[in-house]
Amino acid sequence: MTHVENHNSGRGQLFRNIILGSQDGIVNVLGIILGVAVSTHSISIVLLAGLAATFAESISMAAVAYTASRAEQEHYDSEVKRERYEMDHLADAERKEIEDIYRAKGFSGKLLKQVVDKICSDKKVWLETMMREELKLENPIASMSPFWQSALVGFSAIIGSLVPLAPFFFLPITESMITAAAVSFSLLFLIGAYKSQLTSGKWLGGGLEMMLIGGTAAIAGYLVGTLFQVPVA
Repeated sequence: MTHVENHNSGRGQLFRNIILGSQDGIVNVLGIILGVAVSTHSISIVLLAGLAATFAESISMAAVAYTASRAEQEHYDSEVKRERYEMDHLADAERKEIEDIYRAKGFSGKLLKQVVDKICSDKKVWLETMMREELKLENPIASMSPFWQSALVGFSAIIGSLVPLAPFFFLPITESMITAAAVSFSLLFLIGAYKSQLTSGKWLGGGLEMMLIGGTAAIAGYLVGTLFQVPVA
């Protein structure tokens, strides 16, 4: 039976953007609404502050994701341009770099020459090899464009932000605070555990770490709210 490995970088980028947006949405909005809730004891003010934070945070996250992705792509494109120039004007030096790369991998003698000749006979393959092996760069938009990355991060941030806010639509203020914290901490643990399972395999530590981040935000928001409480009319 043939063994086939499917390394899907597009799926990895998809999950990374979803995790980034949802985590940020949960953590930021949880801290804000707990602070507002304990300060004002007003459901309407909590919902107003939470919804304002939800959309402001989501737009901000989407904008950051877009500009970061564009900057990464521009850097990659500039390196491609430089490598193409060197291949056209400094071909011997570039060929020597390919030779050094594959010599370091254990190739030598006639086999090394054959490998170098084969790679350098096709400029597309030559360029891709230089980008990947020498510069350790992959095309950032090969799997997802900056627009779709920003849209995914922004949408995930909205969904994440609504998690701690949702109880305030249905429950009294105290019960809403407890439910928002419990649900948010549970979801943050699952997100952290899943992310760590995909990378290091240490799901428990990753889940606890993510939950601690959310807990710190919640405590900070709660403490600020208690320091600046608004008298109940």
